[in-house]
Amino acid sequence: MADAISKTITRPRPLSPHIGIYRQQINMVMSIVHRLTGAALYFGTLLLAWWLIAVAQGAQALDLVNLVMGHPLGKLVLVGYTWALLHHMFGGLRHFIWDTGRGFDLSSVNRLGWLSVIMSVLITLALWLGALHLQGVL
Repeated sequence: MADAISKTITRPRPLSPHIGIYRQQINMVMSIVHRLTGAALYFGTLLLAWWLIAVAQGAQALDLVNLVMGHPLGKLVLVGYTWALLHHMFGGLRHFIWDTGRGFDLSSVNRLGWLSVIMSVLITLALWLGALHLQGVL
């Protein structure tokens, strides 16, 4: 019996289509970006915790955090954190709409995906331009 098993001819197994043969669509990109923004929010929240701890520790610690976050690279990180937060939120709202059983047709999926991208960018710009205006920079 073992001899019969060893003489069995094996055929190559069929392969699943690879991501490389699919045309990239907005819902594919949104899925990947939603996961990436979730990871970015994890690290950005550590910065928020650092700021809160510095507030509790006193002026010297807070001055250090403000110095780091006031640097152009620090501001870029904060803008990115703002965008990631908003983008992740709109992605969550998109999933909430799907949880209600709506928006599964292809045009709605595409429309909700683009709406998430556009709204997250526009609201991020509005928040930061408003903040710069309140500081007197603009």
